[in-house]
Amino acid sequence: MLKWLLTLFIALFVLTMCIPWLRKYGLGRLPGDITLRRNGRDYYLPFTTTALLSLALTLIGRFL
Repeated sequence: MLKWLLTLFIALFVLTMCIPWLRKYGLGRLPGDITLRRNGRDYYLPFTTTALLSLALTLIGRFL
């Protein structure tokens, strides 16, 4: 359980850093991706994008 949570937080951190690049391809605006604005800062939580990319990478890994 702890490994899963650590992996989830690392994936969310990496995806948050890649948001400008991902938005060019439409991955930053999926239903379930949350954007919070507080005190002039934007916080982005890409839950659906994380699940979609995880599924894609899992399928690619299974076929290789």
